[in-house]
Amino acid sequence: QVQLVESGGGLVQPGGSLRLSCAASRFTFSMYAMNWYRQAPGKEREFVAGVTIGGSTNYADSVKDRFTLSRDNAKNTVYLQMNSLKPEDTAVYYCNIRKRGVDYWGQGTQVTVSS
Repeated sequence: QVQLVESGGGLVQPGGSLRLSCAASRFTFSMYAMNWYRQAPGKEREFVAGVTIGGSTNYADSVKDRFTLSRDNAKNTVYLQMNSLKPEDTAVYYCNIRKRGVDYWGQGTQVTVSS
């Protein structure tokens, strides 16, 4: 079955940077769009960024111009570079694909932005 493994989360000060990775396996990575979502305590999971098969990206307004999503089809990995982090970016970040109408999720990686 689809496997998605996130890494790279941690504690960072406001204004800092982190790079999240999502290593994918057990499906043909290059044939699927890849997405990142996040869920803060007490809030619903929300879309953060997505990258198409062709490499086009789209972002939530709240992260536009601060986050950059990229994919490496040779490594079956997507990367979310997060700059100028704010306390409101604190959340568990999840990697996602939708395959045949079914959403698959990784286990998530915690990002905490705090001084």
